[in-house]
Amino acid sequence: MHVEYIKAITERYGKLGYTPYQWYQAEEPPTFVPLKKPLSESRIGVLSTSGAYVVGQKAYYYKDDASTRAIPKDTPNENIHFSHITENYLAGPRRDPACMVPTVALRQLEDEGVIGEVADDVFSCMGGIYSQRRVREELAPALLDAYQAQDVDAVFLIPM
Repeated sequence: MHVEYIKAITERYGKLGYTPYQWYQAEEPPTFVPLKKPLSESRIGVLSTSGAYVVGQKAYYYKDDASTRAIPKDTPNENIHFSHITENYLAGPRRDPACMVPTVALRQLEDEGVIGEVADDVFSCMGGIYSQRRVREELAPALLDAYQAQDVDAVFLIPM
């Protein structure tokens, strides 16, 4: 099923009487930097915007939750749960957490030498954050710090 997400959410919030959401418009394209070493020698970080968390961690709350969860890469799928503002998109991840947090597939790529290594923790956030300021001032710096602490060479983004 094809969903025009931006159009649908704009219409839904308009019907509720909210002012139109101001979708982020970048002033400049993002800076892409070539890898400094081959992928097969690189340490890879992972970010899923699915609101994934491990049993025992606090679930995300829905209004502008800009926090992150660290999910150890060896976490069994049955211990990965989801909490997200767009609950209607969670049926698939709840059936198969690997579609949003593919730790088994990533470890297999690591074992096969396709990538050098997956960082110890996969990070998750709740991607439906309406405050651009909070993303810019809280979420992005926290993720940057986390990836620098893991000494990653590149980050694999799994958007929801």
